[in-house]
Amino acid sequence: MIRVVVDDLAFLASDALVRPATARLDPTTPVVRRLEQVGGTEFVSRLRMQKELAVGAAVVTAGGGDLPAEFVIHAVIQSDDEPVTRSGVARAWQSALEQAQAWEFAHLTVPPIGTGAGNLSLEDAADIMVQVLTAHLGNATFPTNVSFVVETPEAREAFEAALRRSGAGGAAQS
Repeated sequence: MIRVVVDDLAFLASDALVRPATARLDPTTPVVRRLEQVGGTEFVSRLRMQKELAVGAAVVTAGGGDLPAEFVIHAVIQSDDEPVTRSGVARAWQSALEQAQAWEFAHLTVPPIGTGAGNLSLEDAADIMVQVLTAHLGNATFPTNVSFVVETPEAREAFEAALRRSGAGGAAQS
């Protein structure tokens, strides 16, 4: 089932939450930064990198602190040399979904990926994420449930519209 929820990503339970990140696993938005506050030092200590990751990569770490998910999938959407693009977001989201399949995570929570000042519009992010998710679910067993977690009713409408355009079944709202 795919659903769109207006809620706080830092408090919505799931098997894994997807965290948009830079090539050094730095947060990309204030909402994502909040995960570090909720996860505390236990979570932040897992974000130390030996080398930068490529845009489009995804890596799994344990959650920590008061995070509502045991695991976090970090989807790399930008680096110092590569800004946020539609292609980079699509690759990172696909990589995150491949990690969910490999780790057999049944329920994912994910914020809009690639949005924020100077980045993609909410509508672009929704279209990309729904297209990639729909294609993935056609060939994969996991995840079985995906919750797009947004901050406003307007953002919920953007994701619900993208779901309607895609013909994705099983969409629900909260």
